[in-house]
Amino acid sequence: MFVGCTSSDNPVKDDTSSIKDGADLVVYGKIFTSDDNKIVEAFAVKDGKYVYVGNKAGAEAYVEKGKTEVVDYTGKGLVMSGCGNGHSHYMLGYALKTIGTMFDIQDNAEQVLNKIKAAVQKARAEGATSIFAQGWRLQSLEPQVPTREDLDAICSDIPIYLLDEECHKALANTILLKKAGIINEDGTAGKTTLRGGEIVTDAQGMPTGMLKEQAQTYVRQFLDNDNLYTLDRAIANLAEIEQYMLSVGYTMYHGGWGNYFVNTNYYQACQQLDNAGKLHFVVGLPYEIESWMDMDEALGRAVDAKKFASKRVLPRWIKLLYDGGVEAGTGIVDPLYPDGHQGIANWTEEEVTELTRKANAQGLTIHIHVMGNKGVNQVVNAFVNGGKDEMRNTLVHVRNVDNADYKRMAEHNIYVTSGVTWHHAMTGLADILRDRGMTPIGQEDKSYPFKSFFDNNIPVTIHSDYPALSGSPDDPFGIMEIAVTGVLWSENGSPWWPEELVTREQALAAMTINVAKQMFIEDERGSISTGKYADFLLLNQDVLTCPVNEIHSTKPVATYFEGKKVFSI
Repeated sequence: MFVGCTSSDNPVKDDTSSIKDGADLVVYGKIFTSDDNKIVEAFAVKDGKYVYVGNKAGAEAYVEKGKTEVVDYTGKGLVMSGCGNGHSHYMLGYALKTIGTMFDIQDNAEQVLNKIKAAVQKARAEGATSIFAQGWRLQSLEPQVPTREDLDAICSDIPIYLLDEECHKALANTILLKKAGIINEDGTAGKTTLRGGEIVTDAQGMPTGMLKEQAQTYVRQFLDNDNLYTLDRAIANLAEIEQYMLSVGYTMYHGGWGNYFVNTNYYQACQQLDNAGKLHFVVGLPYEIESWMDMDEALGRAVDAKKFASKRVLPRWIKLLYDGGVEAGTGIVDPLYPDGHQGIANWTEEEVTELTRKANAQGLTIHIHVMGNKGVNQVVNAFVNGGKDEMRNTLVHVRNVDNADYKRMAEHNIYVTSGVTWHHAMTGLADILRDRGMTPIGQEDKSYPFKSFFDNNIPVTIHSDYPALSGSPDDPFGIMEIAVTGVLWSENGSPWWPEELVTREQALAAMTINVAKQMFIEDERGSISTGKYADFLLLNQDVLTCPVNEIHSTKPVATYFEGKKVFSI
């Protein structure tokens, strides 16, 4: 670590006569730059960008009386770059607060059905054409998992769609299944198989209403999505998203899914607000392609979505779901699950290779959900054989990695955005996974790597996956504490995989400069460096030195975006 900067790092202008104009803002304090773990004493900002980063004496030369605002934060807490979230579904999460019902992950079947009864009453009063809810957990519902008949008893004339807390399973009533062709109009079974997904059926071969993986994304397209998620609603949600993000310290986020409601209203809302000067963060928007779609037609829609690009809106990714979740039995693993199955594959390696080749050629990066180690191996093969290293194709979540794949990921500039909030667990969870045969033998408590990515020089970012993983923190410093300790402060747990814990500096890099790199904006943002936009935080404490179990209590006293204060307490 360095205190201050040498003249070779950031030239100090001791001769004030060489400075034509003073700065708009000068900040003093303990400043973590996110550039090689440097700590400096001061910086100066003009026209929204850093014009000086270095020691206090050098910054003082930029102070012009009556013009320059001076913030002396010495001894009050840490000053650092604005944070980023490498993969989060804020659009979905905030949409659900206004269009749907949220379940608690502890809700049992009776509680879920009671909440749907209330939602139906509200829907009828408002003339709604779809009922959407999210957040149930299978383990909380079992053994009385609601069926389509249970939902029909509540409402049979309005489509009902209940998404689980992981966003990998859904429950639907009969009218929605009929719209999707899963049940025929005469009540007989229709489509009962779907590539990359599972339509659960009973002993008579009739769909139960449970949909897994790509089956739930297929059925969701038959909701009245244009009325469910309008442009006005997207604009209103964005205002709420921004208020939250800035209050916890995020100035960048990579969306998990830009076209979730099968329209481009979120794209349009982001672009409209940015062009109006009302967007105070940078957002990356991926266009999700499902394995049941026609690949070339879907790729054309993803390319077309690039038209919504603006200064702070970056629609330059394609999102894919390669497999599901390991604990859910749908991640692609080797060795196999104890019952002998390998998982659910949404794509073949050859298809991802071809899509990566076509997407990279069109300037689109692949952002792919993959959990199991065999799935990771296949996706890395696809990126190596079909992708361009400079496109920073990215693996999302990543529960297990074979040792040989770390090297290939590093060699081919493959990025990872890691679900650090999975690094904690209630004491005894590994035994539960082992006893129930929910994971391959040997993978019960060796699951989500993080430090290994640093050790192998693989660019890695932190993400929260909000609103999935209910009960885990979404704010950067709550996530940081888990990355460093492996423990969620509110949980009776022990570190899940201690060998994979990281230093505080590594955690900060993963939520600042590395997110900027993932989003191709490291020349503009992600660290406190001359020439970059001045996106920074004034924190209420020093996360580099405070007690490690108090990191989660860190909050921004103020958040600045492009040199302007956009949040303060």
